[in-house]
Amino acid sequence: MKRILFTFLITIIVIFNSNAQIDDLKINQFQVIGSHNSYRQAIETDLYNAIQAKDTSRSLKGLQYTHISITDQLNKGLRNLEIDVQADAKGGKYAHPKGLDIAKSVGTYDPDGEMKKPGFKVFHMIDIDFRTSCYTLQNCLAELKKWSDANPDHVPVFITLEPKDDDSFLGTKAEKFTPELFDALDKELRKGLGNNLITPDMVRGKYKTLEHAVLNNNWPTLKNAKGKFLFILDNNGAKREMYALNHPSLKGRAVFINAEPGKPEAATLFRNNSEDPAIADLVKKGYIIRTRADSDTKEARKNDYSHFEAAKKSGAQIITTDYYLPSTFFDSSYQIKYDDGSYVRTNPVNGVK
Repeated sequence: MKRILFTFLITIIVIFNSNAQIDDLKINQFQVIGSHNSYRQAIETDLYNAIQAKDTSRSLKGLQYTHISITDQLNKGLRNLEIDVQADAKGGKYAHPKGLDIAKSVGTYDPDGEMKKPGFKVFHMIDIDFRTSCYTLQNCLAELKKWSDANPDHVPVFITLEPKDDDSFLGTKAEKFTPELFDALDKELRKGLGNNLITPDMVRGKYKTLEHAVLNNNWPTLKNAKGKFLFILDNNGAKREMYALNHPSLKGRAVFINAEPGKPEAATLFRNNSEDPAIADLVKKGYIIRTRADSDTKEARKNDYSHFEAAKKSGAQIITTDYYLPSTFFDSSYQIKYDDGSYVRTNPVNGVK
Protein backbone atom coordinates (compact mmCIF):
# COMPACT_ATOMS: atom_id res chain seq x y z
CA MET A 1 0.00 0.00 0.00
CA LYS A 2 2.82 2.39 0.89
CA ARG A 3 4.50 1.62 -2.44
CA ILE A 4 1.30 2.40 -4.35
CA LEU A 5 0.86 5.66 -2.44
CA PHE A 6 4.51 6.60 -3.08
CA THR A 7 4.15 5.90 -6.82
CA PHE A 8 0.95 7.97 -6.93
CA LEU A 9 2.63 10.92 -5.19
CA ILE A 10 5.62 10.77 -7.54
CA THR A 11 3.27 10.78 -10.53
CA ILE A 12 1.41 13.82 -9.17
CA ILE A 13 4.71 15.66 -8.60
CA VAL A 14 5.92 14.88 -12.13
CA ILE A 15 2.63 16.10 -13.65
CA PHE A 16 2.68 19.24 -11.50
CA ASN A 17 6.28 20.07 -12.42
CA SER A 18 5.57 19.42 -16.10
CA ASN A 19 2.53 21.73 -16.08
CA ALA A 20 4.47 24.40 -14.19
CA GLN A 21 7.27 24.18 -16.74
CA ILE A 22 4.79 24.60 -19.61
CA ASP A 23 3.11 27.54 -17.86
CA ASP A 24 6.49 29.28 -17.66
CA LEU A 25 7.05 29.08 -21.42
CA LYS A 26 6.56 32.31 -23.37
CA ILE A 27 3.75 32.39 -25.93
CA ASN A 28 6.29 32.47 -28.78
CA GLN A 29 7.55 29.06 -27.61
CA PHE A 30 4.47 27.23 -28.83
CA GLN A 31 3.36 26.21 -32.30
CA VAL A 32 -0.34 26.23 -33.15
CA ILE A 33 -2.44 25.16 -36.12
CA GLY A 34 -5.41 27.24 -37.16
CA SER A 35 -7.78 28.06 -39.99
CA HIS A 36 -7.69 30.47 -42.93
CA ASN A 37 -10.80 32.64 -43.49
CA SER A 38 -12.25 30.97 -40.42
CA TYR A 39 -15.76 32.46 -40.73
CA ARG A 40 -16.20 31.41 -44.37
CA GLN A 41 -19.06 29.30 -45.69
CA ALA A 42 -18.77 27.92 -49.21
CA ILE A 43 -20.27 29.59 -52.27
CA GLU A 44 -23.44 27.76 -53.27
CA THR A 45 -23.02 25.46 -56.28
CA ASP A 46 -25.40 27.30 -58.63
CA LEU A 47 -23.85 30.67 -57.82
CA TYR A 48 -20.34 29.24 -58.08
CA ASN A 49 -21.10 27.90 -61.58
CA ALA A 50 -22.82 31.12 -62.66
CA ILE A 51 -19.93 33.30 -61.52
CA GLN A 52 -17.41 31.02 -63.17
CA ALA A 53 -19.36 31.20 -66.44
CA LYS A 54 -19.70 35.00 -66.17
CA ASP A 55 -15.96 35.52 -65.91
CA THR A 56 -14.04 32.61 -67.40
CA SER A 57 -10.72 34.41 -66.85
CA ARG A 58 -11.10 33.70 -63.13
CA SER A 59 -10.62 30.28 -61.57
CA LEU A 60 -12.69 29.74 -58.46
CA LYS A 61 -11.23 26.32 -57.63
CA GLY A 62 -9.26 27.93 -54.83
CA LEU A 63 -12.54 28.81 -53.10
CA GLN A 64 -13.81 25.25 -52.84
CA TYR A 65 -13.58 24.90 -49.08
CA THR A 66 -15.78 25.66 -46.09
CA HIS A 67 -15.56 25.83 -42.30
CA ILE A 68 -17.44 24.64 -39.27
CA SER A 69 -18.43 27.38 -36.82
CA ILE A 70 -15.73 29.34 -35.02
CA THR A 71 -16.88 27.88 -31.69
CA ASP A 72 -16.62 24.35 -33.09
CA GLN A 73 -13.13 25.10 -34.40
CA LEU A 74 -12.03 26.32 -30.99
CA ASN A 75 -13.61 23.32 -29.29
CA LYS A 76 -11.73 21.10 -31.69
CA GLY A 77 -8.48 22.64 -30.44
CA LEU A 78 -7.52 25.17 -33.13
CA ARG A 79 -5.75 28.20 -31.67
CA ASN A 80 -5.44 30.41 -34.72
CA LEU A 81 -8.24 32.06 -36.65
CA GLU A 82 -8.51 34.54 -39.50
CA ILE A 83 -11.21 37.21 -39.70
CA ASP A 84 -11.71 39.53 -42.68
CA VAL A 85 -13.45 42.85 -42.02
CA GLN A 86 -15.21 45.16 -44.45
CA ALA A 87 -16.06 48.69 -43.33
CA ASP A 88 -19.72 49.71 -43.36
CA ALA A 89 -20.00 52.89 -41.31
CA LYS A 90 -23.62 53.66 -42.21
CA GLY A 91 -24.88 50.09 -42.48
CA GLY A 92 -26.64 48.29 -45.32
CA LYS A 93 -23.84 48.64 -47.89
CA TYR A 94 -23.50 44.89 -48.30
CA ALA A 95 -27.01 43.87 -47.19
CA HIS A 96 -28.00 42.48 -50.60
CA PRO A 97 -25.05 40.88 -52.44
CA LYS A 98 -25.51 40.93 -56.21
CA GLY A 99 -24.73 37.24 -56.28
CA LEU A 100 -28.22 36.66 -54.87
CA ASP A 101 -29.62 38.02 -58.14
CA ILE A 102 -27.42 35.81 -60.30
CA ALA A 103 -28.50 32.42 -58.98
CA LYS A 104 -31.31 31.12 -56.79
CA SER A 105 -30.22 31.03 -53.17
CA VAL A 106 -30.33 27.74 -51.29
CA GLY A 107 -30.61 29.32 -47.86
CA THR A 108 -31.82 32.59 -46.38
CA TYR A 109 -29.20 35.33 -46.30
CA ASP A 110 -28.86 37.42 -43.13
CA PRO A 111 -32.18 36.37 -41.56
CA ASP A 112 -31.76 38.73 -38.58
CA GLY A 113 -30.84 41.81 -40.62
CA GLU A 114 -27.33 42.10 -39.17
CA MET A 115 -25.94 43.47 -42.43
CA LYS A 116 -28.24 46.48 -42.26
CA LYS A 117 -26.64 47.73 -39.03
CA PRO A 118 -23.64 50.12 -38.98
CA GLY A 119 -20.29 48.54 -38.21
CA PHE A 120 -17.66 46.18 -39.56
CA LYS A 121 -18.90 43.20 -41.55
CA VAL A 122 -17.22 39.80 -41.88
CA PHE A 123 -17.12 38.06 -45.27
CA HIS A 124 -14.61 37.24 -47.99
CA MET A 125 -15.54 38.98 -51.26
CA ILE A 126 -18.19 41.59 -52.02
CA ASP A 127 -21.18 40.25 -54.01
CA ILE A 128 -19.51 36.90 -54.72
CA ASP A 129 -18.15 35.13 -51.67
CA PHE A 130 -20.44 36.48 -48.97
CA ARG A 131 -21.58 33.44 -47.00
CA THR A 132 -20.33 33.65 -43.42
CA SER A 133 -20.88 32.09 -40.01
CA CYS A 134 -20.84 35.52 -38.33
CA TYR A 135 -22.07 38.52 -40.29
CA THR A 136 -20.52 41.25 -38.15
CA LEU A 137 -17.28 41.70 -36.28
CA GLN A 138 -19.33 42.45 -33.19
CA ASN A 139 -20.97 39.02 -33.45
CA CYS A 140 -17.60 37.32 -34.03
CA LEU A 141 -16.14 38.96 -30.94
CA ALA A 142 -19.18 38.03 -28.87
CA GLU A 143 -18.76 34.41 -29.96
CA LEU A 144 -15.06 34.48 -29.03
CA LYS A 145 -15.80 36.05 -25.65
CA LYS A 146 -18.54 33.55 -24.85
CA TRP A 147 -16.28 30.61 -25.68
CA SER A 148 -13.35 32.10 -23.76
CA ASP A 149 -15.45 32.74 -20.67
CA ALA A 150 -16.48 29.07 -20.75
CA ASN A 151 -12.85 27.98 -21.23
CA PRO A 152 -10.85 30.53 -19.19
CA ASP A 153 -7.60 28.53 -19.14
CA HIS A 154 -7.31 28.16 -22.91
CA VAL A 155 -4.00 28.63 -24.72
CA PRO A 156 -4.02 32.15 -26.25
CA VAL A 157 -5.69 32.34 -29.64
CA PHE A 158 -3.79 34.13 -32.43
CA ILE A 159 -6.13 35.92 -34.85
CA THR A 160 -5.05 37.40 -38.15
CA LEU A 161 -7.29 40.34 -39.00
CA GLU A 162 -7.52 41.45 -42.62
CA PRO A 163 -9.17 44.80 -43.41
CA LYS A 164 -10.51 44.49 -46.95
CA ASP A 165 -11.69 47.22 -49.32
CA ASP A 166 -11.47 45.74 -52.82
CA ASP A 167 -14.34 46.68 -55.12
CA SER A 168 -16.53 43.95 -56.56
CA PHE A 169 -16.11 43.08 -60.24
CA LEU A 170 -19.91 43.13 -60.30
CA GLY A 171 -19.87 46.85 -59.55
CA THR A 172 -20.30 47.33 -55.80
CA LYS A 173 -17.75 49.75 -54.35
CA ALA A 174 -16.06 49.00 -51.05
CA GLU A 175 -15.74 51.50 -48.25
CA LYS A 176 -12.05 52.41 -48.13
CA PHE A 177 -10.15 52.22 -44.87
CA THR A 178 -9.02 55.48 -43.25
CA PRO A 179 -7.16 56.32 -40.02
CA GLU A 180 -10.53 57.03 -38.43
CA LEU A 181 -11.83 53.59 -39.42
CA PHE A 182 -8.76 51.93 -37.92
CA ASP A 183 -9.42 53.85 -34.69
CA ALA A 184 -12.99 52.53 -34.79
CA LEU A 185 -11.69 49.01 -35.39
CA ASP A 186 -9.48 49.20 -32.31
CA LYS A 187 -12.39 50.51 -30.28
CA GLU A 188 -14.60 47.63 -31.37
CA LEU A 189 -11.95 45.05 -30.50
CA ARG A 190 -11.50 46.53 -27.04
CA LYS A 191 -15.25 46.72 -26.53
CA GLY A 192 -15.71 43.09 -27.55
CA LEU A 193 -12.79 41.48 -25.73
CA GLY A 194 -11.56 44.04 -23.20
CA ASN A 195 -9.00 42.52 -20.84
CA ASN A 196 -8.82 39.38 -22.97
CA LEU A 197 -6.53 41.16 -25.45
CA ILE A 198 -2.74 40.86 -25.61
CA THR A 199 -1.68 44.26 -26.94
CA PRO A 200 1.59 45.70 -28.24
CA ASP A 201 1.83 47.92 -25.14
CA MET A 202 1.74 44.85 -22.90
CA VAL A 203 4.61 43.22 -24.79
CA ARG A 204 6.69 46.39 -25.13
CA GLY A 205 6.56 47.07 -21.40
CA LYS A 206 9.53 49.23 -20.32
CA TYR A 207 11.53 48.67 -23.50
CA LYS A 208 12.14 51.56 -25.85
CA THR A 209 10.54 49.87 -28.86
CA LEU A 210 8.29 46.90 -29.46
CA GLU A 211 10.99 45.16 -31.47
CA HIS A 212 13.52 45.69 -28.66
CA ALA A 213 11.10 43.97 -26.27
CA VAL A 214 10.58 41.06 -28.66
CA LEU A 215 14.30 40.56 -29.23
CA ASN A 216 14.65 40.39 -25.44
CA ASN A 217 11.91 37.76 -25.22
CA ASN A 218 9.42 39.97 -23.41
CA TRP A 219 6.40 38.02 -24.64
CA PRO A 220 4.05 37.02 -21.81
CA THR A 221 4.24 33.53 -20.34
CA LEU A 222 1.52 31.01 -21.02
CA LYS A 223 0.43 31.37 -17.38
CA ASN A 224 -0.21 35.10 -17.87
CA ALA A 225 -1.68 34.73 -21.36
CA LYS A 226 -4.27 32.04 -20.75
CA GLY A 227 -7.75 33.07 -21.79
CA LYS A 228 -6.49 35.83 -24.09
CA PHE A 229 -6.40 36.73 -27.81
CA LEU A 230 -3.62 38.30 -29.87
CA PHE A 231 -4.59 40.04 -33.14
CA ILE A 232 -2.24 40.57 -36.08
CA LEU A 233 -3.08 42.89 -38.99
CA ASP A 234 -2.82 40.93 -42.25
CA ASN A 235 -1.81 43.78 -44.54
CA ASN A 236 1.29 45.17 -46.18
CA GLY A 237 1.77 48.59 -47.71
CA ALA A 238 -0.67 51.46 -47.27
CA LYS A 239 -3.04 49.93 -44.72
CA ARG A 240 -0.19 48.73 -42.52
CA GLU A 241 1.45 52.17 -42.59
CA MET A 242 -1.88 53.87 -41.96
CA TYR A 243 -2.52 51.72 -38.90
CA ALA A 244 0.91 52.45 -37.42
CA LEU A 245 0.81 56.19 -38.26
CA ASN A 246 1.22 58.36 -35.13
CA HIS A 247 1.50 55.21 -33.00
CA PRO A 248 5.26 54.63 -32.56
CA SER A 249 5.92 50.98 -31.65
CA LEU A 250 2.12 50.62 -31.96
CA LYS A 251 1.61 52.57 -28.75
CA GLY A 252 -2.06 52.56 -27.86
CA ARG A 253 -2.99 50.12 -30.63
CA ALA A 254 -4.92 46.87 -30.10
CA VAL A 255 -3.36 44.93 -32.95
CA PHE A 256 0.15 43.87 -33.96
CA ILE A 257 1.26 44.37 -37.58
CA ASN A 258 3.38 42.59 -40.18
CA ALA A 259 6.36 44.93 -39.81
CA GLU A 260 9.73 43.91 -41.21
CA PRO A 261 12.69 43.25 -38.90
CA GLY A 262 14.52 46.45 -38.04
CA LYS A 263 11.31 48.47 -37.68
CA PRO A 264 10.28 49.64 -34.18
CA GLU A 265 6.93 47.88 -34.65
CA ALA A 266 8.41 44.50 -35.65
CA ALA A 267 7.08 41.63 -33.55
CA THR A 268 4.83 39.43 -35.70
CA LEU A 269 5.84 38.53 -39.25
CA PHE A 270 4.11 36.80 -42.16
CA ARG A 271 6.19 34.27 -44.09
CA ASN A 272 3.59 32.41 -46.12
CA ASN A 273 6.18 30.26 -47.89
CA SER A 274 6.84 27.66 -45.21
CA GLU A 275 10.05 26.59 -47.00
CA ASP A 276 11.65 30.00 -46.43
CA PRO A 277 14.98 29.15 -44.74
CA ALA A 278 14.92 32.43 -42.81
CA ILE A 279 11.93 31.44 -40.65
CA ALA A 280 13.87 29.39 -38.08
CA ASP A 281 16.37 32.22 -37.50
CA LEU A 282 13.55 34.74 -37.05
CA VAL A 283 11.88 32.43 -34.53
CA LYS A 284 15.14 32.08 -32.60
CA LYS A 285 15.46 35.87 -32.44
CA GLY A 286 12.07 36.17 -30.76
CA TYR A 287 9.60 37.09 -33.52
CA ILE A 288 6.26 35.32 -33.92
CA ILE A 289 5.87 33.99 -37.46
CA ARG A 290 2.74 33.04 -39.37
CA THR A 291 3.07 30.62 -42.29
CA ARG A 292 0.77 28.35 -44.32
CA ALA A 293 0.42 24.60 -44.72
CA ASP A 294 -1.70 25.01 -47.84
CA SER A 295 -3.42 27.60 -50.03
CA ASP A 296 -6.01 27.76 -52.80
CA THR A 297 -6.85 24.04 -52.31
CA LYS A 298 -3.69 23.02 -54.21
CA GLU A 299 -2.03 20.88 -51.55
CA ALA A 300 -5.30 19.23 -50.57
CA ARG A 301 -6.06 18.18 -54.14
CA LYS A 302 -2.62 16.54 -54.41
CA ASN A 303 -2.43 15.17 -50.85
CA ASP A 304 0.81 17.14 -50.62
CA TYR A 305 2.09 17.55 -47.06
CA SER A 306 5.48 19.00 -47.98
CA HIS A 307 4.59 22.56 -47.00
CA PHE A 308 3.09 21.40 -43.71
CA GLU A 309 6.19 19.39 -42.89
CA ALA A 310 8.35 22.42 -43.69
CA ALA A 311 6.11 24.64 -41.55
CA LYS A 312 6.41 22.32 -38.56
CA LYS A 313 10.18 22.09 -38.90
CA SER A 314 10.60 25.85 -39.34
CA GLY A 315 9.25 26.65 -35.89
CA ALA A 316 6.78 29.21 -37.27
CA GLN A 317 4.42 29.67 -34.34
CA ILE A 318 1.25 29.93 -36.45
CA ILE A 319 0.41 27.44 -39.21
CA THR A 320 -2.81 28.04 -41.14
CA THR A 321 -4.82 25.56 -43.18
CA ASP A 322 -8.21 25.17 -44.82
CA TYR A 323 -8.13 21.47 -43.95
CA TYR A 324 -8.16 20.67 -40.26
CA LEU A 325 -10.96 18.46 -41.61
CA PRO A 326 -10.79 16.68 -45.01
CA SER A 327 -12.44 18.29 -48.02
CA THR A 328 -16.14 17.81 -48.70
CA PHE A 329 -15.75 19.12 -52.27
CA PHE A 330 -13.29 16.66 -53.79
CA ASP A 331 -11.84 13.26 -53.01
CA SER A 332 -8.86 13.76 -50.72
CA SER A 333 -7.74 12.50 -47.33
CA TYR A 334 -5.60 15.61 -46.79
CA GLN A 335 -5.97 16.77 -43.18
CA ILE A 336 -3.67 18.98 -41.10
CA LYS A 337 -2.95 18.15 -37.45
CA TYR A 338 -0.01 17.03 -35.35
CA ASP A 339 0.88 13.36 -35.06
CA ASP A 340 -1.00 13.04 -31.77
CA GLY A 341 -4.13 14.58 -33.28
CA SER A 342 -3.71 17.91 -31.51
CA TYR A 343 -3.32 21.46 -32.84
CA VAL A 344 -0.95 22.89 -30.21
CA ARG A 345 2.55 21.76 -29.28
CA THR A 346 5.78 23.06 -27.80
CA ASN A 347 7.79 24.83 -30.49
CA PRO A 348 10.47 22.54 -31.98
CA VAL A 349 12.90 25.43 -32.57
CA ASN A 350 12.78 27.54 -29.42
CA GLY A 351 10.70 25.51 -26.97
CA VAL A 352 11.91 23.25 -24.17
CA LYS A 353 14.00 20.39 -25.56
